[in-house]
Amino acid sequence: MSLGQHLVEFRGRLVKAALAIAAASVGGFFVADFVWSLLAAPLIDVADDSGRIAQINYTSISEAFDTKIAIALTVGIVASSPIWLWQIWSFITPALVRREKRFAFGFLLTAIPLFLLGCGTGWWLFPHVVELMTSFAPEGSTTLLTAKYYLDFSIKFVIAIGIGFVLPVFLVLLNFTGVLSAKSIIKGWRWAVVGVTAFTALATPAADVISMFLLAIPMLGLYFLAAFIAWIHDKRQATKAAKAVA
Repeated sequence: MSLGQHLVEFRGRLVKAALAIAAASVGGFFVADFVWSLLAAPLIDVADDSGRIAQINYTSISEAFDTKIAIALTVGIVASSPIWLWQIWSFITPALVRREKRFAFGFLLTAIPLFLLGCGTGWWLFPHVVELMTSFAPEGSTTLLTAKYYLDFSIKFVIAIGIGFVLPVFLVLLNFTGVLSAKSIIKGWRWAVVGVTAFTALATPAADVISMFLLAIPMLGLYFLAAFIAWIHDKRQATKAAKAVA
C-alpha cells in the first residue's frame, strides 16, 4: 500500500474508533449519575461516620455538566475499548511478521485482563484512601472539595493502579522480542521491590501501610511471574540454539 492508502485506512480506523467511543459515551451519559454516586459515596460515608462536614462543591455554572460529560467520556472509552483496540490491532497487523503478530496478540490478551484487574483493585482501595486522608482533618472542620478535583483524583488513582498491573507484561514482551533477558529481570528484583514500594506509597497514603502492602504484594507477584516466564522462554531458546548448532 502507498502512503496515501495507509493514511486513508488510518482515517477509516480512526473514524470507527471515534464512533464507538461516542456511542458508548452516550450510554455513559445516562449512567453518569450512578457512577458519580458510587465515587462520592466514600466521602459521604466519612462525613456520616465522623460527624464532620464533607462536601463536593461545584464552583462554576458549568462544572456540574462538565463533570457529567467527563464521567460519560471515561465510561465510553472503557466500554468501547474492545472496539478501538481492535481497530488499532487491525491497522498494525499487516506490518508485522507472523512471530511479531503472535507476541502482540498475546500481549493484548494478557494486558487487558490485568488492566481491568488493576482498576478493580484501585476501585476497591479508593474508599479506604478517602477515609484515611480525610481523617486527618480536625474535629469540627469542614472538607470542601471541588467536583473537578475529586473526579480527577479518583480516575487517576484507579487508572494508575491499572497501568501498574500491566507493566510486568511489558517485561515479558521485551524478553520475547530479545531486548531483555530473564537474567537481567531477575537481577533487578531489588530495584523492582523499591520501585513497587515507591509506586504503592504514592498511589496509596503513606500512613495506610495495610493498603500499601495489599497493593504491593500482587504487583511483586506479577513481576516475579514475568521473570519466571522470561526464564522459561530463554531456556527454550537456548535449547533450540543448541540443537541447531548440533
